Amino acid sequence: MRPIVCLVTLPTPPADLAALASRIGDAARAGLDLIQIRQPQLDARSLGDLVRRALDAVRGTAARVIVNDRLDVALATGAHGMHLREDSVPAMRVRAVAPRGFLVGRSVHSASGAVTAADAGGLDYLIFGTVFPTSSKPGQAAAGAVTLAEAVAATPLPVLAIGGVTLARVAEVAGTGASGLAAVGLFTTADMTDTVRHVRNAWQHPDP
Repeated sequence: MRPIVCLVTLPTPPADLAALASRIGDAARAGLDLIQIRQPQLDARSLGDLVRRALDAVRGTAARVIVNDRLDVALATGAHGMHLREDSVPAMRVRAVAPRGFLVGRSVHSASGAVTAADAGGLDYLIFGTVFPTSSKPGQAAAGAVTLAEAVAATPLPVLAIGGVTLARVAEVAGTGASGLAAVGLFTTADMTDTVRHVRNAWQHPDP
């Protein structure tokens, strides 16, 4: 199975948005499937500017740009989809106003949450976390690979793992049956082409 690989952006000051858009272009050319723009500190205008730059940066690649929890910005910019928090609006409400082919995902934090989200309808995928301890979520308890596997088994939707996923843990994540991973730190320093290759190789040879 070819895993779905998603880059989640780090919060970035407005002055650095051009550099972030360039990094997004690098990610798309490296073969990432999804770019989730998560910039809660930005106002609608700055966020819209970043999303438009990101869409320009991924043009000509298979990567799709997803806006985190801002349907207004996603629709206004022509983004490929949006990602919902677990407690955000119903996905079917998004479907009612979104164009055909618009991707909708949701974050979940338990197997029961995955079932509830899937049963409500309207979703294309789930992101489950936090799987492992991570500095981006200090103090938040890690669910672990076993709980991730339970969430994967509980729903027919593709489930991506997020939280503390390092290169050393990629095969463990693949062994849970997850459809892929979403990450922040995994793509910040290493060569992204090599990282994507490592991830896809791990799905060919997952940890049992």
